[in-house]
Amino acid sequence: MRKRLSAQIAARRKQQVPADLKGMDASLMAMLDAQIGDLEQRIKGVIEQEAASAAKARLLLSIPGIGPVSAAMLIAEMPELGRMTSGEAAAMTGLAPIPHDSGAMRGKRAIAGGRRALRHVLFQAALAAASHNPVLKPVAQALKIHGKPHKLVIVAIARRLVTIANAILKTGIPWQPQPDS
Repeated sequence: MRKRLSAQIAARRKQQVPADLKGMDASLMAMLDAQIGDLEQRIKGVIEQEAASAAKARLLLSIPGIGPVSAAMLIAEMPELGRMTSGEAAAMTGLAPIPHDSGAMRGKRAIAGGRRALRHVLFQAALAAASHNPVLKPVAQALKIHGKPHKLVIVAIARRLVTIANAILKTGIPWQPQPDS
């Protein structure tokens, strides 16, 4: 529902609105924004009602780059997170590289499968983490310096984010930035 409302807002912002309809368009945008805010509050309330989900949310929100939307999606779409290996977590989100090999031919690796909606949310979280997470920001910068394409950088950061989230839920210890070495 939230995704649909956000898509409607994005589509409306791209359209040219005649001057005489600007007032109606502004009220429609305000109504959609209010509905999204209401949905986010309801989701937050549902998560807070259950102690296990609330504890998971607090742990996930301690990770720089993971916000309320990505935390809620991880809790809802991947309830097994924290009870699997990092490779399994990456594969379930569709962030694990799949080889396209046949016989002696070695093809390009690409991501595929997994839980698509979660992967899209993790891409957005990866964009934030690449700028604000003290551990992942240097990784993103190093990949860019080595000439890697932007999408590859975001996929790599998203994969590391889900790996970190899995480890944090497994240990039950909130995010702690590593001391500089």
